Amino acid sequence: MNILTKHITIKNEELTLTNQRAIYWKREDALILSDIHIGKTAHFRRHGIPVPDAILLKDLARLKSLIGYFKVNRLLIVGDLFHAESNVDVQTFKKWLAQFEGIKLILIKGNHDRLSKSLMDDFNIQIETELIIEPFTFIHEYSEERHDAFIISGHTHPGVLLKGKGKQRLKLPCYQVTNDGLILPAFSLFTGLNTRTKKSGIISYAFLESGIYKFTE
Repeated sequence: MNILTKHITIKNEELTLTNQRAIYWKREDALILSDIHIGKTAHFRRHGIPVPDAILLKDLARLKSLIGYFKVNRLLIVGDLFHAESNVDVQTFKKWLAQFEGIKLILIKGNHDRLSKSLMDDFNIQIETELIIEPFTFIHEYSEERHDAFIISGHTHPGVLLKGKGKQRLKLPCYQVTNDGLILPAFSLFTGLNTRTKKSGIISYAFLESGIYKFTE
């Protein structure tokens, strides 16, 4: 796996974007990511759709590489760590997580995070509906009604649509940055991309394995 980085400064804080769908925040020694949707592949299989479990294993392998690369001691998950009910994928994640005994896992609860409190406690996850670490406020879904903070969120699975000659189209995941917020790309590869950007003034940092690219709306 090829990890590429791009440093940006927001509110006098340096954030390191990666082409692997996560941000490194050096001051807090933390990885920031969103929308892992653990359990989604097993959920589909339970309903008769043959989605391979290799998708989850690939996501977890990428996350392990990022943890090792940056040597972090905290994971800030900005919602939708889990997808639905407890299933075999959730147990796979539990076994995977056991190798990182010293890492603190903080989950800002998303709309899909519906596991019982007892299961969450079993993972030793710190659960928050909103987390403030100055100068940022972490919530799962961005709200334009919040004027009191710079919001880091997820939920929308942002992407950019690049148009080539004729009918050529390419969709890329991205980080979306505005004056008052940053929306993370979905970490899981098993998610769609929302390329319908309606706000002006958005800076999008789209990425491939080969690079990170800046686009301005």
